[in-house]
Amino acid sequence: MQQVIASFKDGFRRLDLPAPDEWVMPGVQWGRHEHPLTPAFWVSQAWMSEDVEREGFRLGGSLTEEVVACLLGGHGAPAEVGLAAFARVRDELRRRETDVLPVDVLEDLLLRPLVVGGRAVRYRFARQRAKYLAGTLEGLRSIDDASLDDIDLREALCRLPGIGPKTASWIVRNRRASDKVAILDVHIVRACGLMGVFPETADPARHYRTLEERFLTFCSLTNSRASVVDAVMWGAMRKLSSRLMHLLIDGPMPSVEHSLRTDVEGGGCRAVAVHEATGRTTAHPAGGRRPVAAVREAEELLLPIPA
Repeated sequence: MQQVIASFKDGFRRLDLPAPDEWVMPGVQWGRHEHPLTPAFWVSQAWMSEDVEREGFRLGGSLTEEVVACLLGGHGAPAEVGLAAFARVRDELRRRETDVLPVDVLEDLLLRPLVVGGRAVRYRFARQRAKYLAGTLEGLRSIDDASLDDIDLREALCRLPGIGPKTASWIVRNRRASDKVAILDVHIVRACGLMGVFPETADPARHYRTLEERFLTFCSLTNSRASVVDAVMWGAMRKLSSRLMHLLIDGPMPSVEHSLRTDVEGGGCRAVAVHEATGRTTAHPAGGRRPVAAVREAEELLLPIPA
């Protein structure tokens, strides 16, 4: 058995996890909780973040606004750009006191430069996304979300223009803090592939619901909330530097010995990789199939945990 101790608002709590060599599911061992990207690592991070994430899913104040936020934030748009575009459309909807906007107005809103991080940027595929959004806002009028459970709402949203299962799941998760759906974007797919929960050839575009079922099974077997695991994986994986990702999963390159650990300090979980030349290669601790790359200096990833 291994134990994780963390500080919460109401004091210290302890999480007991199975031993690193025990199996979560066929082909997937728990691994050590202090090793980044192992099942034990993700489960402990989700446990430490559960209270915070539970309150922070919603981006909009209504189903309509959540749809706008997720539709504009998906399809490869950087999160910061999507949020800036959402804020502009949301403000126009509120100003007009309506739940729909004509396509020409949406085009104008999305074609004008956005200010992100102090610089002007353009929203990609503004005309196409404006067309999708206009049709989706109109189609939402026929959806009575109060009468639908989480899965039925997801399927209803999938029938709207420009919304696939990933975007629809994102809307449902945000709006209802649902643990019955999964947002399988590139970050989640990569994290699950490294653990062995997904096969290396996992393709959500072709097998979304099959992969979603495996993800939800993993969460159930680890007694974790799927919504929180999804959010924590997304937040952590997008922060990984290319150098640290290369260290953890890419290669092969010879002559490296490394240690990977996580230390709790200063309100964050610091994942530290320290390595030195030895003339040997080692497998990365998440249970992957390739040796790590040789990088001389230390790398680290700071993950938020409750104060």
